[in-house]
Amino acid sequence: MVQIDPSVIQWSVDESERDGRPLLVLLHGVGSHEGDLIGLAPYLPQAFAIASLRAPLAHGDGFSWYPLTTPGSPDPAPVDEAATAVLTWLDSLAESHPSVSLLGFSQGGSLSLQLLRRAPERFTFTAVLAGFVVADPASADADAALARVRPAVFYGRGDADQVIPIDAVTRTTDWLTEHADVDVEVYADLAHGVSQDELDDLNAFISRVTNPVTADTTQAPDSSDVVL
Repeated sequence: MVQIDPSVIQWSVDESERDGRPLLVLLHGVGSHEGDLIGLAPYLPQAFAIASLRAPLAHGDGFSWYPLTTPGSPDPAPVDEAATAVLTWLDSLAESHPSVSLLGFSQGGSLSLQLLRRAPERFTFTAVLAGFVVADPASADADAALARVRPAVFYGRGDADQVIPIDAVTRTTDWLTEHADVDVEVYADLAHGVSQDELDDLNAFISRVTNPVTADTTQAPDSSDVVL
C-alpha cells in the first residue's frame, strides 16, 4: 500500500497560518519531487495554503505516483491506489480547511482527474497542466456520478508537447467535455511545460470559480524558468 509522507510535504505557509485557509494540493510529474511545483506558489492566489506532495514511488532521481508504462495509458489500478493515498492524507487534516482544490502536472494531472473520479464533490476545482485522464473501463459508474456533478476543471496544454500522446490528449478533451465544466486552453509552441500565459489563464479561472480574497500576484515566470 502506498502512502503520502507528510514529513516531506512542502507548504507555502507556516503551520500556524494554515488552519481556516482553502487548501490547494500540488501533484508533480513523473521523475520530479515536492520541491518542483511549489515554485509556482508565489504566482498563485495568496489566499491558499498550498501543499506540494511527494509521490510515493522512487523513479530515477525523483518520484512517481504510479509505474510508468505505456505513455498516456497506464494500468488504472496503481493510479487508483495513489488516489487512495492522497484521499487518506486529506482525511488526516480533519476540518482544517474550508475547501480543497487540486493542481497536477503531467502524471500528477492524471492523478488529479482520478481523484476527481473518486470524490467529485470534494474539490472546488481541479487544474490539469499537460496531463491526461486515465482510460479506466471499471470507472463507468464513477464517471456517471461525476457527470452529474460537473465540477470545475482547467485543462491547459501546449501544442508542441511531445510527451503526452495525441490519443491521450483527445481522450482527455472528450472526457472532460462530457463530465466536467471545463476550460480547455491550448498554447502555441509550448512543449511539456508551463508558460506565463497559462498561469495567467489559470489565475483567471481560479478567480472566476472561487472568488477568493487574494493578494495581488506578481508576473508569472516564462516557461523556461519553471522546472517541471
